[in-house]
Amino acid sequence: MISAVCWVPKGASKPVPEEVDPPSKEEIEEMVKSGEFPSREEIEEMMKSGEFEARGDSASEDDDGNMDLDGVAQALAAADAVGRTPGTKFDDIADGLRELDMDNYDEEDDGIELFSSGLGNTYYPSNELDPHLKDDDDDDSEELEDKTIKPTDAVIVCARNDDDFCHLEVYVFEELEDGDSNLYVHNDIVLPSFPLCTAWLDCPIKGGEKGNFIAVGSMEPSIEVFNLDVLGEVKPCAVLGGIAENLVAEDGTTEEKEKKKKKKKNKKGKKTSIEYKEGSHTDSVLGLAWNKEYRNILASASADKQVKIWDVSVGRCDITMEHHTDKVQAVAWNHHSPQVLLSGSFDHSIVMKDGRVPTHSGFRWSVTADVESLVWDPHTEHSFVVSLEDGTVRGFDIRTATSSPSSESKPSFTLHAHDQAVCTVSYNPLAPNLLATGSTDKMVKLWDLSNNQPSCIASTNPKAGGVFTIAFSENSSFLLAIGGSKGKLQVWDTLSDAAVSRRFGKYSQGKRVHVP
Repeated sequence: MISAVCWVPKGASKPVPEEVDPPSKEEIEEMVKSGEFPSREEIEEMMKSGEFEARGDSASEDDDGNMDLDGVAQALAAADAVGRTPGTKFDDIADGLRELDMDNYDEEDDGIELFSSGLGNTYYPSNELDPHLKDDDDDDSEELEDKTIKPTDAVIVCARNDDDFCHLEVYVFEELEDGDSNLYVHNDIVLPSFPLCTAWLDCPIKGGEKGNFIAVGSMEPSIEVFNLDVLGEVKPCAVLGGIAENLVAEDGTTEEKEKKKKKKKNKKGKKTSIEYKEGSHTDSVLGLAWNKEYRNILASASADKQVKIWDVSVGRCDITMEHHTDKVQAVAWNHHSPQVLLSGSFDHSIVMKDGRVPTHSGFRWSVTADVESLVWDPHTEHSFVVSLEDGTVRGFDIRTATSSPSSESKPSFTLHAHDQAVCTVSYNPLAPNLLATGSTDKMVKLWDLSNNQPSCIASTNPKAGGVFTIAFSENSSFLLAIGGSKGKLQVWDTLSDAAVSRRFGKYSQGKRVHVP
Protein backbone atom coordinates (compact mmCIF):
# COMPACT_ATOMS: atom_id res chain seq x y z
CA MET A 1 0.00 0.00 0.00
CA ILE A 2 0.94 3.65 -0.40
CA SER A 3 0.08 5.53 2.78
CA ALA A 4 1.36 9.01 1.82
CA VAL A 5 2.50 10.94 -1.26
CA CYS A 6 4.42 14.19 -1.36
CA TRP A 7 5.56 16.38 -4.28
CA VAL A 8 9.04 17.87 -4.17
CA PRO A 9 9.16 21.35 -5.77
CA LYS A 10 10.90 21.49 -9.13
CA GLY A 11 14.51 22.55 -8.86
CA ALA A 12 14.77 21.62 -5.16
CA SER A 13 16.61 18.36 -5.83
CA LYS A 14 20.30 18.19 -6.67
CA PRO A 15 20.76 17.32 -10.37
CA VAL A 16 22.97 14.39 -9.37
CA PRO A 17 22.40 13.18 -5.80
CA GLU A 18 25.42 12.21 -3.73
CA GLU A 19 26.13 8.55 -3.15
CA VAL A 20 27.38 7.00 0.05
CA ASP A 21 29.37 3.80 0.17
CA PRO A 22 27.73 0.79 1.80
CA PRO A 23 29.04 -0.02 5.28
CA SER A 24 32.17 -2.15 5.39
CA LYS A 25 32.38 -5.44 7.24
CA GLU A 26 34.23 -3.68 10.07
CA GLU A 27 31.52 -1.03 10.33
CA ILE A 28 28.81 -3.70 10.43
CA GLU A 29 30.71 -5.56 13.16
CA GLU A 30 31.01 -2.31 15.11
CA MET A 31 27.25 -1.72 14.80
CA VAL A 32 26.60 -5.25 16.05
CA LYS A 33 28.96 -4.72 19.01
CA SER A 34 27.30 -1.44 19.90
CA GLY A 35 23.89 -3.13 19.94
CA GLU A 36 22.62 -1.13 16.96
CA PHE A 37 21.92 -4.36 15.11
CA PRO A 38 21.54 -7.87 16.55
CA SER A 39 24.33 -10.40 16.02
CA ARG A 40 23.83 -13.54 13.98
CA GLU A 41 23.51 -15.61 17.17
CA GLU A 42 20.79 -13.29 18.41
CA ILE A 43 18.99 -13.47 15.06
CA GLU A 44 19.04 -17.27 15.14
CA GLU A 45 17.80 -17.25 18.73
CA MET A 46 14.96 -14.89 17.79
CA MET A 47 14.01 -17.17 14.90
CA LYS A 48 13.94 -20.21 17.15
CA SER A 49 11.76 -18.39 19.67
CA GLY A 50 9.38 -17.22 16.92
CA GLU A 51 10.04 -13.54 17.62
CA PHE A 52 10.32 -12.67 13.92
CA GLU A 53 6.83 -14.01 13.30
CA ALA A 54 5.53 -12.19 16.37
CA ARG A 55 6.85 -8.92 14.99
CA GLY A 56 5.24 -9.51 11.59
CA ASP A 57 8.55 -10.39 9.89
CA SER A 58 9.01 -13.67 8.05
CA ALA A 59 11.62 -16.41 8.20
CA SER A 60 11.07 -19.34 5.88
CA GLU A 61 13.02 -22.41 4.79
CA ASP A 62 14.20 -23.01 1.25
CA ASP A 63 14.35 -26.38 -0.51
CA ASP A 64 17.60 -27.27 1.28
CA GLY A 65 16.11 -26.52 4.68
CA ASN A 66 18.13 -23.32 5.12
CA MET A 67 16.55 -20.34 6.81
CA ASP A 68 15.76 -17.37 4.55
CA LEU A 69 16.20 -14.20 6.62
CA ASP A 70 14.36 -11.08 5.55
CA GLY A 71 15.46 -7.47 5.75
CA VAL A 72 18.25 -6.63 8.17
CA ALA A 73 18.61 -10.24 9.22
CA GLN A 74 19.45 -11.29 5.66
CA ALA A 75 21.98 -8.48 5.25
CA LEU A 76 23.68 -9.36 8.52
CA ALA A 77 23.76 -13.03 7.61
CA ALA A 78 25.44 -12.18 4.29
CA ALA A 79 27.96 -9.94 6.01
CA ASP A 80 28.68 -12.59 8.61
CA ALA A 81 29.22 -15.16 5.86
CA VAL A 82 32.40 -13.38 4.82
CA GLY A 83 34.07 -14.66 7.97
CA ARG A 84 32.72 -18.21 7.94
CA THR A 85 35.01 -21.04 8.96
CA PRO A 86 35.97 -23.95 6.64
CA GLY A 87 33.39 -26.66 6.15
CA THR A 88 30.51 -24.39 5.24
CA LYS A 89 28.65 -24.32 1.97
CA PHE A 90 30.66 -21.30 0.89
CA ASP A 91 33.75 -23.51 0.77
CA ASP A 92 31.89 -25.96 -1.46
CA ILE A 93 31.17 -23.14 -3.88
CA ALA A 94 34.82 -22.04 -3.81
CA ASP A 95 35.95 -25.61 -4.58
CA GLY A 96 33.58 -25.70 -7.53
CA LEU A 97 34.94 -22.43 -8.90
CA ARG A 98 38.50 -23.68 -8.60
CA GLU A 99 37.55 -26.83 -10.53
CA LEU A 100 36.10 -24.71 -13.35
CA ASP A 101 39.43 -22.84 -13.51
CA MET A 102 37.72 -19.59 -14.49
CA ASP A 103 41.06 -17.72 -14.59
CA ASN A 104 42.07 -19.72 -17.69
CA TYR A 105 38.60 -19.84 -19.21
CA ASP A 106 39.56 -17.86 -22.32
CA GLU A 107 42.64 -19.97 -23.14
CA GLU A 108 41.95 -22.51 -25.92
CA ASP A 109 43.42 -26.00 -25.87
CA ASP A 110 46.21 -26.64 -28.39
CA GLY A 111 45.08 -28.23 -31.63
CA ILE A 112 41.42 -27.34 -31.12
CA GLU A 113 39.89 -24.72 -33.40
CA LEU A 114 36.37 -23.79 -32.43
CA PHE A 115 35.64 -21.55 -35.38
CA SER A 116 36.60 -21.68 -39.04
CA SER A 117 39.20 -19.34 -40.47
CA GLY A 118 38.14 -16.21 -42.29
CA LEU A 119 35.94 -13.48 -40.79
CA GLY A 120 35.72 -15.50 -37.60
CA ASN A 121 39.43 -14.89 -37.01
CA THR A 122 39.29 -11.16 -37.67
CA TYR A 123 40.62 -9.13 -34.78
CA TYR A 124 41.53 -5.49 -34.05
CA PRO A 125 44.87 -4.32 -32.66
CA SER A 126 43.08 -2.67 -29.71
CA ASN A 127 39.64 -2.49 -28.14
CA GLU A 128 39.44 1.19 -29.03
CA LEU A 129 39.47 0.27 -32.74
CA ASP A 130 36.83 -2.47 -32.38
CA PRO A 131 33.45 -0.94 -33.34
CA HIS A 132 31.62 -3.81 -31.65
CA LEU A 133 32.97 -3.02 -28.21
CA LYS A 134 31.17 -0.36 -26.24
CA ASP A 135 33.24 2.28 -24.56
CA ASP A 136 33.07 2.25 -20.76
CA ASP A 137 32.55 5.99 -20.92
CA ASP A 138 29.27 5.39 -22.73
CA ASP A 139 28.08 3.19 -19.85
CA ASP A 140 29.13 5.83 -17.33
CA SER A 141 27.35 8.59 -19.25
CA GLU A 142 24.15 6.53 -19.52
CA GLU A 143 24.25 5.73 -15.82
CA LEU A 144 24.81 9.39 -15.01
CA GLU A 145 21.90 10.38 -17.25
CA ASP A 146 19.62 7.91 -15.43
CA LYS A 147 20.54 9.43 -12.07
CA THR A 148 20.28 13.05 -13.19
CA ILE A 149 17.21 15.00 -12.09
CA LYS A 150 16.58 17.91 -14.44
CA PRO A 151 15.19 21.23 -13.16
CA THR A 152 12.05 20.58 -15.22
CA ASP A 153 11.47 17.17 -13.61
CA ALA A 154 8.95 16.74 -10.83
CA VAL A 155 9.80 14.44 -7.93
CA ILE A 156 7.18 12.47 -5.98
CA VAL A 157 7.99 10.70 -2.73
CA CYS A 158 5.74 7.75 -1.78
CA ALA A 159 5.61 6.12 1.63
CA ARG A 160 5.14 2.50 0.63
CA ASN A 161 4.53 -0.67 2.63
CA ASP A 162 5.20 -4.05 1.05
CA ASP A 163 4.77 -7.52 2.51
CA ASP A 164 8.41 -7.77 3.53
CA PHE A 165 9.57 -4.23 4.23
CA CYS A 166 8.72 -0.53 4.29
CA HIS A 167 10.41 2.15 2.25
CA LEU A 168 10.21 5.54 0.58
CA GLU A 169 10.06 5.37 -3.20
CA VAL A 170 11.39 8.47 -4.95
CA TYR A 171 9.77 8.85 -8.38
CA VAL A 172 10.75 11.20 -11.17
CA PHE A 173 7.90 12.54 -13.29
CA GLU A 174 9.38 13.76 -16.58
CA GLU A 175 7.33 15.95 -18.90
CA LEU A 176 8.49 15.34 -22.47
CA GLU A 177 8.55 17.87 -25.31
CA ASP A 178 5.85 16.07 -27.30
CA GLY A 179 3.39 16.46 -24.43
CA ASP A 180 3.91 12.91 -23.24
CA SER A 181 5.31 11.99 -19.83
CA ASN A 182 7.54 9.43 -18.17
CA LEU A 183 7.21 8.21 -14.57
CA TYR A 184 9.90 6.01 -13.03
CA VAL A 185 11.48 5.12 -9.69
CA HIS A 186 14.75 6.99 -9.24
CA ASN A 187 15.79 5.48 -5.89
CA ASP A 188 14.35 4.31 -2.61
CA ILE A 189 15.05 4.54 1.12
CA VAL A 190 14.44 1.54 3.37
CA LEU A 191 12.51 2.38 6.54
CA PRO A 192 12.60 0.53 9.87
CA SER A 193 8.85 0.77 10.53
CA PHE A 194 5.46 1.28 8.89
CA PRO A 195 5.26 4.89 7.52
CA LEU A 196 2.00 6.77 8.03
CA CYS A 197 2.66 10.36 6.92
CA THR A 198 5.30 12.54 5.27
CA ALA A 199 6.17 16.21 4.92
CA TRP A 200 8.73 17.79 2.61
CA LEU A 201 10.90 20.58 4.03
CA ASP A 202 13.90 22.60 2.93
CA CYS A 203 15.11 23.65 6.38
CA PRO A 204 18.95 23.47 6.43
CA ILE A 205 19.48 20.80 9.07
CA LYS A 206 23.26 20.66 8.81
CA GLY A 207 24.35 24.03 7.51
CA GLY A 208 23.74 25.68 4.16
CA GLU A 209 20.91 27.88 3.02
CA LYS A 210 18.40 25.26 1.96
CA GLY A 211 18.06 21.52 1.80
CA ASN A 212 15.90 18.77 0.34
CA PHE A 213 14.50 16.68 3.16
CA ILE A 214 11.53 14.43 3.84
CA ALA A 215 10.14 13.94 7.35
CA VAL A 216 8.45 10.61 8.01
CA GLY A 217 5.98 9.76 10.77
CA SER A 218 5.42 6.08 11.46
CA MET A 219 4.06 3.51 13.89
CA GLU A 220 7.01 4.44 16.10
CA PRO A 221 6.92 7.52 18.39
CA SER A 222 9.82 9.16 16.53
CA ILE A 223 9.94 11.36 13.41
CA GLU A 224 12.79 10.51 11.02
CA VAL A 225 14.17 13.06 8.58
CA PHE A 226 15.99 11.85 5.45
CA ASN A 227 18.12 13.79 2.98
CA LEU A 228 16.68 13.21 -0.51
CA ASP A 229 19.93 14.44 -2.10
CA VAL A 230 21.87 11.44 -0.77
CA LEU A 231 21.59 7.97 -2.31
CA GLY A 232 22.24 4.80 -0.34
CA GLU A 233 21.94 6.40 3.10
CA VAL A 234 20.72 3.85 5.63
CA LYS A 235 20.25 6.23 8.54
CA PRO A 236 18.16 9.40 8.86
CA CYS A 237 20.05 12.67 9.14
CA ALA A 238 17.85 13.67 12.09
CA VAL A 239 15.47 11.92 14.50
CA LEU A 240 12.90 13.86 16.49
CA GLY A 241 11.91 12.10 19.70
CA GLY A 242 11.68 8.34 19.98
CA ILE A 243 12.52 5.69 22.53
CA ALA A 244 15.63 6.26 24.65
CA GLU A 245 18.34 3.63 24.61
CA ASN A 246 18.09 3.04 28.34
CA LEU A 247 15.99 0.17 29.62
CA VAL A 248 14.87 0.60 33.23
CA ALA A 249 14.01 -2.54 35.19
CA GLU A 250 11.76 -2.78 38.21
CA ASP A 251 14.72 -2.64 40.58
CA GLY A 252 15.75 0.71 39.14
CA THR A 253 18.85 -0.57 37.35
CA THR A 254 19.54 0.71 33.86
CA GLU A 255 20.65 -1.47 30.99
CA GLU A 256 21.88 -0.26 27.63
CA LYS A 257 19.73 -2.24 25.22
CA GLU A 258 18.46 -1.83 21.71
CA LYS A 259 14.69 -1.64 21.24
CA LYS A 260 14.28 -5.11 19.74
CA LYS A 261 16.09 -6.55 22.77
CA LYS A 262 13.57 -4.82 24.99
CA LYS A 263 10.79 -6.70 23.23
CA LYS A 264 12.72 -9.91 23.70
CA LYS A 265 13.15 -9.31 27.43
CA ASN A 266 9.49 -8.42 27.76
CA LYS A 267 8.57 -11.66 26.01
CA LYS A 268 10.55 -13.60 28.61
CA GLY A 269 8.60 -11.93 31.36
CA LYS A 270 11.03 -9.28 32.59
CA LYS A 271 9.01 -6.19 33.46
CA THR A 272 10.36 -2.99 32.00
CA SER A 273 9.29 0.61 31.66
CA ILE A 274 9.92 2.32 28.34
CA GLU A 275 11.82 5.57 28.47
CA TYR A 276 11.34 8.22 25.77
CA LYS A 277 13.63 10.99 24.69
CA GLU A 278 12.83 14.40 26.11
CA GLY A 279 9.81 15.95 24.38
CA SER A 280 9.02 12.79 22.38
CA HIS A 281 5.65 11.47 21.36
CA THR A 282 4.75 8.25 23.13
CA ASP A 283 2.71 6.65 20.33
CA SER A 284 2.45 6.56 16.52
CA VAL A 285 2.91 9.79 14.56
CA LEU A 286 -0.19 10.19 12.38
CA GLY A 287 0.22 13.63 10.80
CA LEU A 288 2.96 16.13 9.89
CA ALA A 289 2.89 19.72 8.63
CA TRP A 290 5.88 21.88 7.68
CA ASN A 291 5.68 25.64 8.13
CA LYS A 292 6.82 27.25 4.86
CA GLU A 293 7.27 30.68 6.46
CA TYR A 294 9.15 29.59 9.59
CA ARG A 295 11.15 26.94 7.79
CA ASN A 296 12.64 25.26 10.85
CA ILE A 297 9.20 24.53 12.32
CA LEU A 298 7.41 21.18 11.96
CA ALA A 299 4.08 20.27 13.58
CA SER A 300 3.16 16.68 14.41
CA ALA A 301 -0.03 14.86 15.42
CA SER A 302 0.02 11.60 17.31
CA ALA A 303 -2.05 8.75 18.66
CA ASP A 304 -0.88 9.86 22.11
CA LYS A 305 -3.51 12.68 21.85
CA GLN A 306 -0.82 15.36 21.60
CA VAL A 307 0.19 17.99 19.07
CA LYS A 308 3.85 19.01 19.11
CA ILE A 309 5.84 21.84 17.55
CA TRP A 310 9.43 20.94 16.67
CA ASP A 311 12.47 23.03 15.85
CA VAL A 312 13.98 20.75 13.21
CA SER A 313 17.25 22.65 12.97
CA VAL A 314 18.20 21.64 16.54
CA GLY A 315 15.99 18.54 16.89
CA ARG A 316 14.04 19.89 19.84
CA CYS A 317 10.36 19.89 20.80
CA ASP A 318 9.45 23.48 21.71
CA ILE A 319 5.72 23.17 22.41
CA THR A 320 3.42 20.32 23.44
CA MET A 321 -0.35 20.82 23.25
CA GLU A 322 -2.93 18.54 24.85
CA HIS A 323 -6.25 19.99 23.76
CA HIS A 324 -7.66 16.73 22.33
CA THR A 325 -9.02 13.72 24.19
CA ASP A 326 -8.36 11.08 21.51
CA LYS A 327 -5.89 10.33 18.70
CA VAL A 328 -4.88 13.40 16.69
CA GLN A 329 -5.01 12.47 13.01
CA ALA A 330 -4.01 15.64 11.12
CA VAL A 331 -2.41 19.07 11.46
CA ALA A 332 -2.17 21.98 8.99
CA TRP A 333 -0.61 25.47 9.04
CA ASN A 334 -2.53 28.41 7.58
CA HIS A 335 -0.98 29.56 4.29
CA HIS A 336 -1.59 33.25 4.97
CA SER A 337 -1.16 33.37 8.77
CA PRO A 338 1.70 30.94 9.46
CA GLN A 339 1.28 31.16 13.25
CA VAL A 340 -2.20 29.58 13.01
CA LEU A 341 -2.43 25.79 13.31
CA LEU A 342 -5.37 23.43 12.83
CA SER A 343 -5.59 19.96 14.34
CA GLY A 344 -8.24 17.28 13.84
CA SER A 345 -8.90 14.34 16.11
CA PHE A 346 -10.82 11.12 16.65
CA ASP A 347 -12.58 12.97 19.46
CA HIS A 348 -14.81 14.45 16.70
CA SER A 349 -13.34 17.93 16.94
CA ILE A 350 -11.12 20.40 15.10
CA VAL A 351 -9.13 22.93 17.12
CA MET A 352 -7.47 26.11 15.85
CA LYS A 353 -4.59 27.57 17.89
CA ASP A 354 -2.93 30.94 17.22
CA GLY A 355 0.73 31.07 18.22
CA ARG A 356 0.50 34.85 18.53
CA VAL A 357 -1.89 34.37 21.48
CA PRO A 358 -0.39 31.40 23.36
CA THR A 359 -2.64 31.88 26.40
CA HIS A 360 -5.82 31.55 24.34
CA SER A 361 -7.54 28.17 24.56
CA GLY A 362 -8.24 28.24 20.82
CA PHE A 363 -11.38 27.76 18.78
CA ARG A 364 -13.12 24.42 18.50
CA TRP A 365 -15.52 22.91 15.97
CA SER A 366 -17.47 19.70 16.55
CA VAL A 367 -18.09 17.14 13.79
CA THR A 368 -20.09 13.93 13.58
CA ALA A 369 -17.28 11.38 13.05
CA ASP A 370 -13.55 10.75 13.31
CA VAL A 371 -11.43 13.31 11.46
CA GLU A 372 -9.47 11.72 8.59
CA SER A 373 -7.80 14.78 7.06
CA LEU A 374 -8.02 18.56 6.91
CA VAL A 375 -6.60 21.31 4.72
CA TRP A 376 -6.64 25.10 4.55
CA ASP A 377 -7.93 26.80 1.42
CA PRO A 378 -4.74 28.25 -0.15
CA HIS A 379 -6.73 31.06 -1.79
CA THR A 380 -8.15 32.58 1.40
CA GLU A 381 -6.99 32.69 5.00
CA HIS A 382 -10.49 32.21 6.41
CA SER A 383 -11.60 28.79 5.12
CA PHE A 384 -10.69 25.16 5.62
CA VAL A 385 -12.25 21.77 4.87
CA VAL A 386 -12.21 18.59 6.90
CA SER A 387 -12.96 15.05 5.73
CA LEU A 388 -14.55 12.46 7.99
CA GLU A 389 -14.77 8.73 8.48
CA ASP A 390 -18.50 8.77 7.65
CA GLY A 391 -17.85 9.82 4.03
CA THR A 392 -18.66 13.53 4.43
CA VAL A 393 -16.59 16.65 3.83
CA ARG A 394 -17.35 19.84 5.72
CA GLY A 395 -16.23 23.39 5.08
CA PHE A 396 -15.77 26.01 7.80
CA ASP A 397 -15.19 29.76 7.92
CA ILE A 398 -13.12 30.79 10.93
CA ARG A 399 -14.75 34.23 10.97
CA THR A 400 -17.89 32.58 12.38
CA ALA A 401 -15.96 30.76 15.11
CA THR A 402 -16.77 31.27 18.75
CA SER A 403 -14.78 30.35 21.82
CA SER A 404 -17.91 29.80 23.89
CA PRO A 405 -18.44 26.10 24.71
CA SER A 406 -22.20 26.57 24.64
CA SER A 407 -22.25 28.08 21.16
CA GLU A 408 -21.41 25.77 18.25
CA SER A 409 -20.15 27.14 14.94
CA LYS A 410 -22.00 25.65 12.00
CA PRO A 411 -20.19 24.54 8.83
CA SER A 412 -20.34 26.59 5.64
CA PHE A 413 -21.34 23.42 3.80
CA THR A 414 -21.72 19.69 4.36
CA LEU A 415 -20.94 17.45 1.42
CA HIS A 416 -21.81 13.74 1.26
CA ALA A 417 -18.81 13.05 -0.92
CA HIS A 418 -18.25 9.27 -0.78
CA ASP A 419 -19.86 6.03 0.34
CA GLN A 420 -16.98 5.25 2.70
CA ALA A 421 -14.36 7.14 4.71
CA VAL A 422 -12.83 10.19 2.96
CA CYS A 423 -9.20 9.53 3.83
CA THR A 424 -7.64 12.45 1.98
CA VAL A 425 -8.37 15.86 0.44
CA SER A 426 -6.28 18.29 -1.60
CA TYR A 427 -6.92 21.84 -2.79
CA ASN A 428 -5.69 22.88 -6.21
CA PRO A 429 -3.00 25.52 -5.55
CA LEU A 430 -3.77 27.46 -8.75
CA ALA A 431 -7.51 27.18 -9.39
CA PRO A 432 -9.76 28.60 -6.62
CA ASN A 433 -12.54 26.34 -5.33
CA LEU A 434 -11.20 23.17 -6.96
CA LEU A 435 -10.98 20.40 -4.37
CA ALA A 436 -10.04 16.72 -4.81
CA THR A 437 -11.22 13.97 -2.46
CA GLY A 438 -10.15 10.33 -2.16
CA SER A 439 -11.87 7.50 -0.33
CA THR A 440 -11.68 3.87 0.62
CA ASP A 441 -14.57 3.38 -1.83
CA LYS A 442 -11.74 3.45 -4.46
CA MET A 443 -12.93 6.69 -6.06
CA VAL A 444 -11.26 10.08 -6.55
CA LYS A 445 -13.61 13.02 -7.13
CA LEU A 446 -13.16 16.67 -8.12
CA TRP A 447 -15.47 19.31 -6.68
CA ASP A 448 -16.27 22.92 -7.48
CA LEU A 449 -16.86 24.62 -4.11
CA SER A 450 -17.94 28.00 -5.53
CA ASN A 451 -20.39 29.92 -3.30
CA ASN A 452 -20.24 27.12 -0.71
CA GLN A 453 -22.44 25.01 -2.97
CA PRO A 454 -20.27 22.01 -3.88
CA SER A 455 -20.86 20.22 -7.17
CA CYS A 456 -19.03 17.16 -8.45
CA ILE A 457 -17.47 17.91 -11.84
CA ALA A 458 -15.37 14.76 -12.37
CA SER A 459 -14.69 11.37 -10.81
CA THR A 460 -12.48 8.42 -11.60
CA ASN A 461 -11.53 5.00 -10.31
CA PRO A 462 -7.73 5.15 -10.66
CA LYS A 463 -7.36 1.40 -10.04
CA ALA A 464 -5.33 2.17 -6.92
CA GLY A 465 -7.58 0.21 -4.57
CA GLY A 466 -8.82 2.07 -1.53
CA VAL A 467 -7.46 5.62 -1.91
CA PHE A 468 -5.46 6.71 1.14
CA THR A 469 -3.59 9.76 -0.13
CA ILE A 470 -3.79 12.36 -2.92
CA ALA A 471 -1.88 15.58 -3.59
CA PHE A 472 -1.98 18.27 -6.27
CA SER A 473 1.41 19.38 -7.59
CA GLU A 474 2.63 22.87 -6.68
CA ASN A 475 4.33 23.35 -10.07
CA SER A 476 2.12 21.46 -12.54
CA SER A 477 -1.01 22.35 -10.65
CA PHE A 478 -3.50 20.10 -12.43
CA LEU A 479 -1.46 16.92 -11.90
CA LEU A 480 -2.84 14.87 -9.02
CA ALA A 481 -0.74 12.12 -7.40
CA ILE A 482 -2.77 9.20 -6.04
CA GLY A 483 -1.79 6.33 -3.74
CA GLY A 484 -3.80 3.51 -2.26
CA SER A 485 -4.08 -0.07 -1.09
CA LYS A 486 -2.73 -1.60 -4.32
CA GLY A 487 0.63 0.11 -3.82
CA LYS A 488 0.92 1.59 -7.32
CA LEU A 489 1.45 5.33 -7.74
CA GLN A 490 -0.96 6.99 -10.17
CA VAL A 491 -0.78 10.49 -11.64
CA TRP A 492 -3.99 11.98 -13.05
CA ASP A 493 -3.87 14.95 -15.42
CA THR A 494 -7.17 16.42 -14.26
CA LEU A 495 -7.26 18.88 -17.18
CA SER A 496 -7.78 15.89 -19.48
CA ASP A 497 -11.35 15.80 -18.18
CA ALA A 498 -13.57 17.98 -20.35
CA ALA A 499 -15.62 19.39 -17.46
CA VAL A 500 -12.51 20.37 -15.51
CA SER A 501 -10.94 21.94 -18.59
CA ARG A 502 -14.12 23.86 -19.32
CA ARG A 503 -14.48 25.28 -15.80
CA PHE A 504 -10.87 25.73 -14.72
CA GLY A 505 -8.84 25.61 -17.94
CA LYS A 506 -8.32 29.39 -17.82
CA TYR A 507 -6.03 28.87 -14.82
CA SER A 508 -3.76 26.44 -16.64
CA GLN A 509 -0.47 27.47 -18.19
CA GLY A 510 -1.63 26.31 -21.60
CA LYS A 511 0.33 23.07 -21.42
CA ARG A 512 -1.35 19.69 -21.24
CA VAL A 513 0.59 16.65 -20.14
CA HIS A 514 -0.40 13.22 -21.32
CA VAL A 515 -0.23 10.71 -18.47
CA PRO A 516 -0.32 7.11 -19.73
